[in-house]
Amino acid sequence: MSERGIWIDNAERLGSGATLVVRSPYDDHVVARIASASPADVEAAISSAARAHGEVLRHLPAHERSAALRHIADGIRARHDELVDTVVEEGGKPVRDARREIGRAAQLFSMAADLVATMPIGAVLPMDSVPGGEGRFGYTMRVPVGVIAAIVPSNSPINLAANKVAPALAMGNAVVMKPADQTPVSALMLAEIVRDAGLPAGALNVVIGSVDDAARPLVTDDRVRMVTVTGGVATGRAIAATAGLKKLTLELGSSAANVVCADADPVATARTLATSAFLSSGQACISAQRLIVHSSIIEEFSAELVRAAQAMVIGDPRDPETEIGPLASASHLEQLLEWIDQAKSLGATVLTGGERHERTIRPTVLRDVPAEAALSCEEAFGPIATLAAFDTIEEAFALVNDSRFGLQAGLFTNDLQTAFRAASEIDVGALWINDSSRYRQDNYPFGGRKLSGIGREGVEYAMEEMSELRFVGIRLASTGGLPG
Repeated sequence: MSERGIWIDNAERLGSGATLVVRSPYDDHVVARIASASPADVEAAISSAARAHGEVLRHLPAHERSAALRHIADGIRARHDELVDTVVEEGGKPVRDARREIGRAAQLFSMAADLVATMPIGAVLPMDSVPGGEGRFGYTMRVPVGVIAAIVPSNSPINLAANKVAPALAMGNAVVMKPADQTPVSALMLAEIVRDAGLPAGALNVVIGSVDDAARPLVTDDRVRMVTVTGGVATGRAIAATAGLKKLTLELGSSAANVVCADADPVATARTLATSAFLSSGQACISAQRLIVHSSIIEEFSAELVRAAQAMVIGDPRDPETEIGPLASASHLEQLLEWIDQAKSLGATVLTGGERHERTIRPTVLRDVPAEAALSCEEAFGPIATLAAFDTIEEAFALVNDSRFGLQAGLFTNDLQTAFRAASEIDVGALWINDSSRYRQDNYPFGGRKLSGIGREGVEYAMEEMSELRFVGIRLASTGGLPG
């Protein structure tokens, strides 16, 4: 157990807010005690970030930003094992998944370093395409937003922080990050790595604490020019309502649908979707939750899905064999059990699971869950998959789109016409053909429609979100053009 604080001006210090006790979700042992932030601490963090941006970062040449990002990537790799242990201990993430997360975070900073050196930052405009524009030269350039508030969840605390911090620093912004209360230690470790990369004090500050003491003062401060959030719909709504006139990117909830057509391999697809639905207790916003399977193969598919679910290893997240660790909180566990009971009372059938196992639930498959049940319309964020049959592709697409969410979906088919039709008709931010909704990499635009959010992540696309276009016009000669 360690005594930790917050991070301001390239140094950890005790906050003046309440003491936060961080416990392992697996066995409840105390991981750390955090002297968390007060509103005065948040003000100091924002002031630090504003100085770093105004005095240094906005003027830092691209090659220096690129070099710093590479140092951060190297620092993550150098502390790989320590970071993995921390993510496992404070977040309960199985070690096999934590290793992938840390490797991906390092790669993400490397990608940002490459893009700083190669990404076009503007365009020359043909000013004489408009009458009166003769003798004028115009171009656009991308400039940093300034100070960015980053709200990071607990399920992938390093990688989802990297998704925000890397593109922000790449564009010359400063960041004040608020990690989840469950996973603050990994955020402090990332701040140490950023400091060691040689960036100025204030480039990344970390405030830890309650909504009233830390989150609200951060997102409402006028010096914060952008807020980027990964979290639930309630969090996104609250921030959108209170942040004021700022840029927002909101990566929110999902109940990801996956359609399995009659020409798909039912056994191989069931195994793929079992991993997508249940790995890490299903605690990913793009986990396969709603499985929509053609009626001609649903019996074979469901039998294999149940076998795969029952074969998954539940246990100590420190064990490399463990595939399913604890849920993040006891309250969420209780909510999922209530939702399962509700679905059963409305006529759903539990094919496997549906019961508590230590600090999680056994991988659960429910068939024919009514539309009014919570598991049909809310994000489970747990090891639960619902199974429904379809006969026509129109019916399948309607079931996918009958949701408040629209983040990612999967479609399994060998028919090219069906695939292209799905791309036009399925209302999501990203569609994977012959892969599950859970697959993600960081070089494509990731983000949702409807209540799944606003804006896009993915390094290049986040860099665009975290900058603004500025136009520069030059009158080269007096050629008779009228003033604007």
